[in-house]
Amino acid sequence: MKRIEPLTKDADHRMGQAVEHCRNELAQIRTGRASPALLDGVKVSYYDSPAPLNTLATITAQEARLLVVQPFDKSVIFDIEKAIQAADLGLNPNNDGNVIRIPIPALTEERRHELVKHIHNLVEEGRVAVRNVRKDINNQLREMEKSHQLSEDEGSYAHEQIQKTTDKSMEDLNSLLTTKEKELLEQ
Repeated sequence: MKRIEPLTKDADHRMGQAVEHCRNELAQIRTGRASPALLDGVKVSYYDSPAPLNTLATITAQEARLLVVQPFDKSVIFDIEKAIQAADLGLNPNNDGNVIRIPIPALTEERRHELVKHIHNLVEEGRVAVRNVRKDINNQLREMEKSHQLSEDEGSYAHEQIQKTTDKSMEDLNSLLTTKEKELLEQ
């Protein structure tokens, strides 16, 4: 069993990465509710080099439809405001000189359905990534069986373990999908 342990760990790690990537992508989709994760992809030009917004400011959701960005350095407040507008998130920041307030507009019904289609596509990409990992690991296992590095029983056990990991990853992706879909369709 020691020979298959690195492969099962590799599969677990790679499938976990696919699920985590999907989770991060879904977190950046606007649901009509304020969430600091909406601004995770925003890069601000700070001394002529791009810096993630969350390293330059504190981002909080003070109300259900309001994000507040409080920069650590007040001199960069205009650059942060420009970066949020340039990020094409459909948000209009308001700057009072100390903090930036970002009202989150309500989503239209049509936009909600577009976003649901988009999240279905993102989750399907995650499923494809998980299936590709399974295929890759199973091919490695078959090669090991052909070269007699694994017995038939060990190979069968390893394939079962890989399938269990795949099923767990698919469950996680489906859970992410239903949660995000519910968030989007709530009013």
